[in-house]
Amino acid sequence: MNSLDGSIAIVTGAGRGIGFAVARDLASRGACVVGVGSSRQVEDSVARLPGSDHLAVRADLSDQDAARHVVDRVVTERGTPQILVNSAGISKVGPASEVPSEDWRAVMDVNLGGTFFMAREAARTMIEAGYGRIVNLGSQAGVVGLEDHATYCASKAAVSGLTRVLAAEWGPQGITVNTVSPTIVATDMGAMAWSGAKGDDARSRIPAGRFADPEEVAAMVGYVVSPEAGMVNGADLLIDGGYSNV
Repeated sequence: MNSLDGSIAIVTGAGRGIGFAVARDLASRGACVVGVGSSRQVEDSVARLPGSDHLAVRADLSDQDAARHVVDRVVTERGTPQILVNSAGISKVGPASEVPSEDWRAVMDVNLGGTFFMAREAARTMIEAGYGRIVNLGSQAGVVGLEDHATYCASKAAVSGLTRVLAAEWGPQGITVNTVSPTIVATDMGAMAWSGAKGDDARSRIPAGRFADPEEVAAMVGYVVSPEAGMVNGADLLIDGGYSNV
C-alpha cells in the first residue's frame, strides 16, 4: 500500500481493537499518528507504534467540546491533519423494550456525536488546506438488524447517513468522507461479547465462516485514506464476509 510519509493522522479509539490496528497500520506507512482515547491505555498503545513523533491524547468524546480541544492540540503540536479515522465506539445491549434512557444517550453521544464533532472540527482545518480523508467506522449493524442491539444499530445506521451528507458537502473542497463497516471483529472485546454458542451461531450466518480480523479492517481504511482513493467518497464499504448479501 502507498506511503503516507508526511501525513498527520488522527485516530480515535486508538487504545485497543480496531482503532489500535488502524493506528499501527498508518504508522507503518509513515504517518504521524495522533491516537485519541479515554483512558491511559491509549498512551501505552501509542508508545508501541512503529516510528516516532506520535502523540497520545486523552479525551472523552461524549463531551462535545472535546473534539475542538483535540484538533486544536494536534494543529498546535503537529500541524494540520490530513487524515481522521473515527473508530471510538461503545455498545450497550439488551431488549429494545428495556433499554434505559441513559444507555441510549451514552451510545449516541460517543458513536454518533463523537464522530460528528471530530469530523466537523477536523474538516474546518482540512477545508483551509483543500485536502482531507475522513473515515467513520460503521458496522454491518448499520445495515441489518441485530437482536438486543437497538442503540448500537441505530447509532451505526446514523453514522452511515451522516457520512453521505458530509461527503456531499465537503467533497468539492478536496475532502472525502467514507464509512468502513465490518462484521464482528476478532478483537478482545469481540471475543468476550461473542463467545460460546452465541458466537458459533453468528459465525454460521457469515458466508466466509469467520469473524473479521482487525488488520483486515485496517487495510481497508489504509486504502480509503490514501491519496489514490480520491474518487471514493460517500461510500459505505462493508467487510462482512457476505453477511449482508444473504
